[in-house]
Amino acid sequence: MYTLIRTNSDHEDFQKLVQQLDRDLALKNGDKNDFFAQYNKLDLIRYVVVAYMDKQPVGCGAIKEYEESMMEIKRMFVPIENRGKGIASGILQELQQWAKELGYKKCILETGDQMVEAIGLYKKHAFIIIQNYGQYENITSSICFEKKI
Repeated sequence: MYTLIRTNSDHEDFQKLVQQLDRDLALKNGDKNDFFAQYNKLDLIRYVVVAYMDKQPVGCGAIKEYEESMMEIKRMFVPIENRGKGIASGILQELQQWAKELGYKKCILETGDQMVEAIGLYKKHAFIIIQNYGQYENITSSICFEKKI
């Protein structure tokens, strides 16, 4: 079983997990990674969830205001050895709940077309594919989702 905590981007375990995520994305995104990395800075992310099993960090995710009534889900990651245990689903649900508590009406997110597990996760949780938004508008390898909360 895992537990979840709410924190911010200053949290050491979140930063360690994001370093793993960034290495993973660099491998998967290849030459395109520099473009995506510029939009994934950690500074000033106020809403972060970290998952723990046996006091060890096993996953993370964050939300960041995109528009007045909309949060963007960012930095979702569960290391491969901890996948398949429901951790990502728990983090995603907690982020949506937190956004709702803060008064937001919708969550949006972007993932890559090669991120099969992530795409499956978001579809499983009733996120729908939308037209690419913002900086992802003309990026053919990006898939954007939204969900009303």
